[in-house]
Amino acid sequence: MWDYTDDVMDHFLKPRNVGYIEDADGVGEVGSLACGDALTFTFKLGDDDRIADAKFKTFGCASAVASSSVLTELVKGMTLEEAARVTNEDIVDKLGGLPDQKMHCSVMGQEALEAAIANYRNKGKVVMPKEGHILCTCFGVTEEEIRKVVTEHGLTRAEQVTNFCKAGGGCGGCVGQIEKIIEEVQGAKAETKHVTAAVRPAKLTNIQKIQLIQQTINEQIRPALRADGGDIDLIDVDGSKVIVAFRGMCSQCKMAEITMKDVVQARLKEFVSEDLIVVEEGKEDQQGGTE
Repeated sequence: MWDYTDDVMDHFLKPRNVGYIEDADGVGEVGSLACGDALTFTFKLGDDDRIADAKFKTFGCASAVASSSVLTELVKGMTLEEAARVTNEDIVDKLGGLPDQKMHCSVMGQEALEAAIANYRNKGKVVMPKEGHILCTCFGVTEEEIRKVVTEHGLTRAEQVTNFCKAGGGCGGCVGQIEKIIEEVQGAKAETKHVTAAVRPAKLTNIQKIQLIQQTINEQIRPALRADGGDIDLIDVDGSKVIVAFRGMCSQCKMAEITMKDVVQARLKEFVSEDLIVVEEGKEDQQGGTE
């Protein structure tokens, strides 16, 4: 039995906006029944050029239904430019997290939204099928798509890639190639991290320190946590004390203290300042922080 959040179960048992808009301005279809998941997303613009209505039809599990349902709620009232910036992380956050093995459902929602917007901008013309070399023939996932999820979510293992886009989850014949892509992408990231650390100012103003802390959380910490269904928010900076709050699966994890010290605090010490101490919101007065 999957450990679903209350929000996931609510959207699964009482899905919003199920159906198909017959005179839709944009139609997006992703997945296939052969792969086990399929989603059709439609939207209608209002007179103010904002999304007035959005509906979905999906064939899939509870996570697929919940992700599609919450997506329709998210985009209502948005302009197309705003909707185009909606990510799968936004979907997961709105649901309070998804099991690692179900992250691909949120990715499918994002892709359906992108396809619907492209359909509108191409004036209803059929959007050309995705280009690139198909690496996972079981699920039709291209090398470019795998690189994208590895880069955007900081993935480090082949099974994480499977969770996000299903690649490698069939016969397993492409797992070796997926691991090579991870090595290539993470190798490039490692070089970027090294340069970032090297150019860190010797002395930071308060504003610079806060900006660098937020940048480090966004680029070095959040992708790793989101890969496991969690997230983190910067709450405050008080001198050398950094106050954060865990979200999603991290907020329920018994290993949160270890994550705080070995991931969050370690990264901030590496990229910002050695004297930083990280504490969780609500525990600011505990002696010694996480040292």
